Amino acid sequence: MAQNIDEIIEGFEFIDDWEERIRYLIELGRELAPLADADRTPDTKVQGCASQVWLATDVGEGDNPVLTFRGDSDAHLVRGLVAVMVALYSGKRAREILATDAGEVMERIKLREHLTPQRSNGLRSMVERIKREAAAASGVGASHAAS
Repeated sequence: MAQNIDEIIEGFEFIDDWEERIRYLIELGRELAPLADADRTPDTKVQGCASQVWLATDVGEGDNPVLTFRGDSDAHLVRGLVAVMVALYSGKRAREILATDAGEVMERIKLREHLTPQRSNGLRSMVERIKREAAAASGVGASHAAS
């Protein structure tokens, strides 16, 4: 069952031990809905991740549409990071996605300082991809997508 970002943050706030945080992150990944094979395409693959990561996007109607993200990874820990990003961004309007800072959430759940440089780069690539999708859906220029 998918959790919202507030539930995930609350879950992390009760865990002090780094190994327990990793276990919780992996569990979040296990709860992520499976991505259909048809959604595992070169277009949905996130470039810049050491592990394989796919993000599929469904865009609603209008000039500030709601975007829904589905994702997966071949690595358990990264799949957990995908789950956190899906919880953070999915179901929000494009402009809200552009205004949401994933770094702030990663600081709150105390994961950022424990991620390897490769995983940090992969996470950054996921966020950039999500923001590009939101920028394209809202008609905002690409230069605003990475902020």
